[in-house]
Amino acid sequence: MTTATLDGENNDSPAELLDPVRAAAEAGNAVLDVVIPVYNEEKGIESSVRRLHAHLTSTFPYPFRITVADNASTDNTYAIAHWLAGQLPGLTAVHLAEKGRGRALKTVWTGSDAPILAYMDVDLSTDLAALLPLVAPLISGHSDLAIGTRLSKGSRVVRGAKREVISRCYNLILRGTLQAGFSDAQCGFKAIRRDVASRLLPLVEDTGWFFDTEMLVLAERAGLRIHEVPVDWVDDPDSRVDIVATAVADLRGVWRLGRGLATGALPLHTVRASLGRNSPEVAPGVPSGLVRQLLRFGGIGVASTLAYLVLYVLLRGVLGAFTANLLALLLTAIANTAANRRLTFGVRGGAKRGRQHFEGLMVFGLGLVLTTGALSVLHAVVPAPGRGVELVVLICANLAATVLRFLLFRAWVFHPRRLKKVQ
Repeated sequence: MTTATLDGENNDSPAELLDPVRAAAEAGNAVLDVVIPVYNEEKGIESSVRRLHAHLTSTFPYPFRITVADNASTDNTYAIAHWLAGQLPGLTAVHLAEKGRGRALKTVWTGSDAPILAYMDVDLSTDLAALLPLVAPLISGHSDLAIGTRLSKGSRVVRGAKREVISRCYNLILRGTLQAGFSDAQCGFKAIRRDVASRLLPLVEDTGWFFDTEMLVLAERAGLRIHEVPVDWVDDPDSRVDIVATAVADLRGVWRLGRGLATGALPLHTVRASLGRNSPEVAPGVPSGLVRQLLRFGGIGVASTLAYLVLYVLLRGVLGAFTANLLALLLTAIANTAANRRLTFGVRGGAKRGRQHFEGLMVFGLGLVLTTGALSVLHAVVPAPGRGVELVVLICANLAATVLRFLLFRAWVFHPRRLKKVQ
């Protein structure tokens, strides 16, 4: 088998990639190591671990290991996991002195000898029937990482509206800011080849919930193949996740990772050289750099905002605040979409122009909601506000609308995958 180094090309064929799996299976060693990160889960850990062990025993064709990674629990979680390790073959338990799901995964995966590494949440929200389809492409050598997705057409998901909205908004942010191509960053059901993990994990800084996202974005930028499996998923009503704190940490992670990618601080070329299948493809004429797109979009946005304010002032005395806002936004939105289509995202020709302008108007509708809502709140608080106050409020609302417009343009209207179908 060809040994890949950080300075050389990885020319391993799928057949060669099977060698670690065969070697582990023939030696009776674990081919798959499934990690379950836990924190204060004494109530449900035994039933979940026994259920997973029974499923793997009856369905997985190779030797396996289940590793319960305790994240500094303060209850009896680790004691129960340690006791179960003496009851169930192939089960181990490790204790970490510090909290952090990412820290637990990185610690166990780095020290594991199994060629295929996976993890799942202890609540087993994901139907275990998806486990074999998740790891099969890694065993065969077809893919480098695999994720469960709750956001594909083939998925069946039961969860509350709040979590659904948060999840979709988060993945939309990832597409808009980091140009992520995978559909679901947060599903607690993922797998990775050990040779890939050994090169990728040293670059992952986060030790908490953003760990998954950072790993996937880095893998995608390095040209690795990510396999997605639609899953059946049922929300755990007893989830211990602090949604607000996690969301704030995730946004900080997006900013840190985006800055690292934009400045070239992350040595992804070394991973790409040793593991990458192909360089990421971008549609012809599309500026791929986030910084370049932001600069062009920002310049167009400044011009659009100035044009909007001029139109609003001219129309305000004749039509009133709300009608003037509507017309000024509509006219500048059409011009803004056309300018960004050509200058920011490099789209030429008339193919799909009508569809893109229609979608641009849908994005404009969200901006209209923000600005109209801001005006409504202002007039409710101040019955007769001055023009200067109105303009300040509208500028702030337009800034929020501009950020949203960029995210939607980049993640939806002019996303490279959609543009490639047009070219």
